[in-house]
Amino acid sequence: MMTAARRRALKLAAGAAATVASHGAFSIATARENIPAPAQTGTVSLFPLSAVRLGPSPFLEAQQTDLRYILSLDADRLLAPFLREAGLPLKQPSYGNWESSGLDGHMGGHYLSALALMVASTGDKETYQRLNYAVAELKRCQQANGNGYIGGVPGGAAAWQDIANGKLRADNFSVNGKWVPWYNLHKTYAGLRDAYLYAGNDDARAMLIALCDWTIGLAAQLSDEQMQSMLRAEHGGMNEVLADVSQMTGQQKYMDLAIRFSHQAILKPLEAGKDQLTGLHANTQIPKVIGFKRIGDITTRKDWQKAAAFFWQTVHDHRTVAIGGNSVKEHFHDEKNFSSMIEEVEGPETCNTYNMLKLTALLFQGDARGGYADYYERALYNHILASQHPDSGGFVYFTPMRPSHYRVYSQPQKAMWCCVGSGIESHAKYGEFIYAHRGDNLYVNLFIPSTLDWRDLGVQIRQANRFPDEDKSTITVKGNKTFTLKIRYPEWVERGALHVTVNGKPVAAAIGADRYVNVRRAWRDGDKVEIRLPMKTRLEQMPDKSAYYAVLHGPVVLAAKTNPFPGEQLNYLADDSRMGHIASGPVVPLEQAPVLVSESAAFADRFRPVPGRPLTFVAPGLVQAPTAGPTTFVPFFRVHDARYVVYWPYSTPADLAKRRAQAAEDEKDRLALDARTIDQVAPGEQQPESDHFFKAEGADAGVHKGKHWRHATGWFSYDLTDKRGEARVLRLTYSKRDVGRRFDILINDKLLAEVRLDASAPQELYTRDYPIPAGAAAAGKLVVKFVARDGSIAGGLYGLRLLR
Repeated sequence: MMTAARRRALKLAAGAAATVASHGAFSIATARENIPAPAQTGTVSLFPLSAVRLGPSPFLEAQQTDLRYILSLDADRLLAPFLREAGLPLKQPSYGNWESSGLDGHMGGHYLSALALMVASTGDKETYQRLNYAVAELKRCQQANGNGYIGGVPGGAAAWQDIANGKLRADNFSVNGKWVPWYNLHKTYAGLRDAYLYAGNDDARAMLIALCDWTIGLAAQLSDEQMQSMLRAEHGGMNEVLADVSQMTGQQKYMDLAIRFSHQAILKPLEAGKDQLTGLHANTQIPKVIGFKRIGDITTRKDWQKAAAFFWQTVHDHRTVAIGGNSVKEHFHDEKNFSSMIEEVEGPETCNTYNMLKLTALLFQGDARGGYADYYERALYNHILASQHPDSGGFVYFTPMRPSHYRVYSQPQKAMWCCVGSGIESHAKYGEFIYAHRGDNLYVNLFIPSTLDWRDLGVQIRQANRFPDEDKSTITVKGNKTFTLKIRYPEWVERGALHVTVNGKPVAAAIGADRYVNVRRAWRDGDKVEIRLPMKTRLEQMPDKSAYYAVLHGPVVLAAKTNPFPGEQLNYLADDSRMGHIASGPVVPLEQAPVLVSESAAFADRFRPVPGRPLTFVAPGLVQAPTAGPTTFVPFFRVHDARYVVYWPYSTPADLAKRRAQAAEDEKDRLALDARTIDQVAPGEQQPESDHFFKAEGADAGVHKGKHWRHATGWFSYDLTDKRGEARVLRLTYSKRDVGRRFDILINDKLLAEVRLDASAPQELYTRDYPIPAGAAAAGKLVVKFVARDGSIAGGLYGLRLLR
């Protein structure tokens, strides 16, 4: 029997699952009946995942592949950090990788969410049993802890006790010496919430509330200033989940804490409509904004709602590439300069898009515009779907936009990165945004084969198609009810080109405000709606208007495999090292990239479909590449285990030689330096520092003119790898603004250099080289430590490279 609390929770689940919207709209009245729609008020709701089942499609295949990946994971190994911290015997040793190097337990939280989502999406019994087992084991941990706490943070008890006592040390990725502990714990909060909302586990609800009560006690001794200082470190969506618990329980104390967990340094500029995102760690910010939106919705604070909408619009309009992803090396770059997107191999991070889709869904629920759904579709097909290997199920962390680079995929027992955690969730919830409803309006947002059980209305909807391989979809209605079918008019369909028929009879389209086609009628059992969605091939320039173009057909980004090094044997499987998620093989010099060559940039009409091969194109005479052979364009989500091009350099025939020569000149020094580099750190950037086991006392970090820095009043250190003992030079980057600072550099506790920064360099940022004695590496490792002299500061350090 369903309790009132459970019914409220399911409404919350539908809300939290929400999705999609944008600009422009359509309305259509059928030729047979023209029934006025009643006035609609309130927000749009997504359907529960349990009401939607996927039909045959790439998404169903991805869901099934994801299920196999999830079931291959060992629950006892994922739960080991929680048992260890609760003082309970381990049933299995913990996983390695991120799960045993400071972020212990984060995957366990993602695992709970993924199981719960998969239970709701499929009804799979084994998944349900695994979920209940995991919750029961975490319940044992909470009981053993005795204070409501559940977590796998190594040595967390002492660190949390210090915080409760007001002893707080925080920087941009650590709190009291622990690697982003609130980010880590947030996965447990979210996993318990999802276990209750999506799979009905009542123990998970009680455990979540107890965990939130522990958090209230912990934060009680912290001033608002201390709270905001602590929020400098990545903390996931803590404000979001606390707001959810407030709505779930009806208790204000959880909302009060959600507001205290909201980072004002990010919120205030967004409220003022200011884009101050350049240089910030991208995925740290997106979950915060999801929380701002949830709090704004629940408390009806329009300023917080507007801040979230402004953030989305800014990231979407100015910081997003064709696949729907954003960021380079995990950070927002200058919106007017996307050169790093082409030059670097650490392109858009999958976690970012996972969170952008969550935010998009929430915004759509409050403002059901087609543009939100357009973005959702774009990111779903071209980033999320493309981020999973279709055979092994392995997940991608970075998707390089650099021409002729490649991706690496996780292995279930080896890789425990954040994008594996969000990945096992993403492919378990493809059904959440296909449909939405408000009153008796049914929104069809995505053209994904599926069935919908609209229980409140007693209607079932079946959508069948081979989209995007074919440009049509058929919706069949089961039931006898009057309602409005709202079909999204995609931005990629030319105005006036979309066609709808009901039982073979055309309906007349009229453009409305929300860019949906409205078909309202008294539906009868068996009614069929045919939707024609003509697709065109088009070009999309890099957002900074540089001479790089992506090719799209309809919503699908087209890419091509490349083979610049014939006979090359690349390893597309990531290992279990801390930086195994980076495709670190040789880069192809940009002057060797294939180029689209045409007298003008209006060359979209030169693409020709290949007969008998859906979504496959050639462009005779358009592509000029150093290697011979035709170039075939296919959906990016079908390109795996290969080098590829998504963004193509463009040139006129007359400028081609000049362009290649300039590209070679621009990259010459950079590639030569990369060839000499054994290891490197980007000081002040979260992931590079954590991957190099950053340690410090009195450290701080920040951004100056878009460049990250690190310094300390005490000391800070990194662990560098030099497996072959080749290191001969330590190259450091400083700033002239730090003139006069004095510090020592030590390698493996031996003095390397005494430093006093001067102002003699001609540029603000400059490098200095320090010779390294032969044999300095111990067991292939160099610990480089920067120690401040009395009364001074070590750093600021803007770059560090270990050179041959």
